[in-house]
Amino acid sequence: MGRRFAELAFTPKVKEQQQLHNSRRQYEHVEQAGRPDLHLSPEEQEFIRQRDEFYMATVSETGWPYIQYRGGERGFLRVIDDHTLGFADLRGNRQYISIGNLNHDSRVALFLMDYPNQQRLKIFGRVKIYEGDETARELIHKLNSAGETTPAERAIMIEVEAFDWNCPQHITPRYTQEELTELLAPVRERLSELEAENAALRKNAAKG
Repeated sequence: MGRRFAELAFTPKVKEQQQLHNSRRQYEHVEQAGRPDLHLSPEEQEFIRQRDEFYMATVSETGWPYIQYRGGERGFLRVIDDHTLGFADLRGNRQYISIGNLNHDSRVALFLMDYPNQQRLKIFGRVKIYEGDETARELIHKLNSAGETTPAERAIMIEVEAFDWNCPQHITPRYTQEELTELLAPVRERLSELEAENAALRKNAAKG
């Protein structure tokens, strides 16, 4: 865990709970000597590029948290540089809860999952929304996935404030159809070889 993530996440009430449950000393060390986490390393950047989904949390004017699922082509969440992310916000059910919340409070939390490898990356950031002008159109064109047919209504840019890799202990492995196809390819290849061998044996047995 990095120092900046600890600074943002460990509020006084959180520290009270750490003290109560005997983990405060461990995390106090993180606050003082944790790794810098202001810039995404090549490892974090590649992890983000490989995702085809993420969860985005915002907070409403009345203080209620709201979590929205975002999905698309792999890499639709673009890495602009080592502290900036962006994506084209596609038209959905037109409730606009996340956008309304972000117009009230630009802070956002992202949760990026890699279920097969049991990894997750948490990101704190601040959002800037571009909509309805030439800058927005240029950014949407830059951020949109090739072949995407759903209209994009705006471009969302995220300035990363901190990030942290989460413990994999309780992540249940899950696989997409594409991942299963790749995972099972050696099994299918071996089955084909066995079928060919069996066919050859049957043919030789029939000759005998």
